[in-house]
Amino acid sequence: MPFLGLQKQLGIDVDSWLLRQSMAQPHGHAAACHAFEREWVECGHGLGQTRARRECQLEYEDFMECMKQTKLAKRLRTILEQRDKMIKEGKYTPPDYHMGKEEPRP
Repeated sequence: MPFLGLQKQLGIDVDSWLLRQSMAQPHGHAAACHAFEREWVECGHGLGQTRARRECQLEYEDFMECMKQTKLAKRLRTILEQRDKMIKEGKYTPPDYHMGKEEPRP
């Protein structure tokens, strides 16, 4: 690809933050979700698409959670809603450094 060749000639690496799966990584480190993708691919290898969808559903869900982090976002939203509810009821008072009321630093 010409764009990738141009990056190499200029000595820059724009793709390093774009690549998350198990393809060759620019700095030689494993991708964030490499292990989950590998489990999913190994599970479905040789099964066929229809059977693999049924039998490898758990591996696929783990891989998608790693990529999109929807369950993590939902959990965080629930925690923040609970915190706001407790603040409104007066059962919890956040520390000053969470409210931006701490003393200015030198």
